[in-house]
Order: sequence, then C-alpha cells, then structure tokens
Amino acid sequence: MTVVTRRTLFSVGLVAGTGWAVTACSSQSPQSESSSSSGRDGGTAITHVHTIVRDTATGVILLATHQGLFLLENKKLTQIGPTVDLMGFTSTGGGRYLASGHPGPGVELPEPLGLVESTNGGQTWSVLSRAGESDFHALTAGPDRILAFDGQLRTSTDGRTWETVAIPSDPMALAIAPSGRATLATTEEGLLRSTDDGATWTRADTPQLMSLVAWADDHTVVGSGPGGRLLISDDSGLTWTAAEEAFGEVTALGASMTGAGAVEILLVADSTVLGITDGGNTIEQLL
Repeated sequence: MTVVTRRTLFSVGLVAGTGWAVTACSSQSPQSESSSSSGRDGGTAITHVHTIVRDTATGVILLATHQGLFLLENKKLTQIGPTVDLMGFTSTGGGRYLASGHPGPGVELPEPLGLVESTNGGQTWSVLSRAGESDFHALTAGPDRILAFDGQLRTSTDGRTWETVAIPSDPMALAIAPSGRATLATTEEGLLRSTDDGATWTRADTPQLMSLVAWADDHTVVGSGPGGRLLISDDSGLTWTAAEEAFGEVTALGASMTGAGAVEILLVADSTVLGITDGGNTIEQLL
C-alpha cells in the first residue's frame, strides 16, 4: 500500500484553476433518467457541492450538490436523477447511496427528506425513515451501521430504526472507516474519535482544526483545515501531519485507494475540482 507521507505531501504546490460556472441539464421527475451536461449555455447551475466521492464499486466520481447528484467524467458533468438538495450523502457500494436533505420543486419526496436510499445509482430515491423529521447534514455509513446528525447524533443498523447517542460537540462531518472499526467526527472543539460505534468519544491530537474528513482505507485518513490545508493520518486518525501548502477554501473532500494501491484525494476548492495522487506529486484539475 502506498501511503501519502509527510515528505511528499509537504511538497505539494497549488495548481491554479480557472474557476467554474458549472451547468448541467436537470430533470424534475423522481423517475428521471440521467441527462447530459449542457455546458455554459443553459441548464442547472451548481451553487454548492456538499460531498465528493469516488464510488469504489463503479469507479465513477460523484458530486452531491445543492441541485442534485452529478457524475463527473472527462471534465463533464451529467446529472443523475431528480433535483434534490443532498445535504448529506454517502455511498455504500454496489450503486447503493444514502442521502438526506430537501426535495427540489416538483419532486415528490418529503420535506425534509429524512433518510432516503437509492439502489440504482441515484436515478430514483425512496424513503427509509424519519421523513419530514430529519435533515442529516452529517451522514456516514459503515459495513453494519449508519451514523447521522440532525441536531442529535443518531445511529442505526438498518436505516429504519434509530438510537440516540451522546457526543461532546456537534459534528460538522462524520466518517466511518471501511471496516467499521473507527469513526471520526470533526467539531469546532477538535477532532473526535470513537471505536465503539459512537457510544464514547476521545479527542484526537491534530495540528489544527478540521472541518472535513475522509477515509482512504482502514489506516489512511485525510482531513482539511482552515485555508484548505490537508492533514494526513496513516494510523487510523491517532496522529496527524499537516501540509504546508493550502488549496483555498475546501468545501468537499473525498479519499479512496486506486487499483494500484495508492491514495487518491478528491477535493472541491475555490470552485475547482482537483484529484491528488502519487503522494501529492500529481495534481490534476478534474473540472
């Protein structure tokens, strides 16, 4: 396994982007098929990206946005399914996604959504639970548990019945390791770590505060702090190092392992989508 190390990541330089005014065609129907990007001449402008993730089952890059779910490929966006404000979004593999947020105009889903599920890659959504009750801004799923925050931290094994658990500070982002052995929560008071499905939490020692966090594998974790500095842990979030270079305001962060066993970092910063591999030596502007 190739791990992003302090030596290589600290040498990362910012790739200048041209900025984006992202547009894509949109369908208002919950049963709609994918529609292609229409470029800058029309369509739905994306005003905010909540989540970026590579679906490891399909290999595609997904952007969960204020205007719905988009697939990013070859520097083009394709909208998938209805226009839904996906405040919380996570992929569980095999084309199954979990989300929360708000329906767009004309979309026949509850307000707020509660927890919704798609088993066809985001083409359609169905309600699992808490319809009209919960807008989960922080949402993550592991192999046997879902963790979500809507003002209270809630945990579920099936997405239908929930238990409330305590957390020392409100989480901005939640992330469960692929194996489910550890969970991380970014908060205004620091990074919290749990090894018992969120029942208890300990504070992790980090070089600076983090707002976003993502697991690449069971050992490697990436976070982003103020000014867009990336933080890296290769021991499941116990210790961290911070990069010297900054990427601007990071609004969405994802991490995964490539087929060659290297860490891939995906981020949305200053209206540019970047992909970072090779320990930070390779930075590609994806959009």
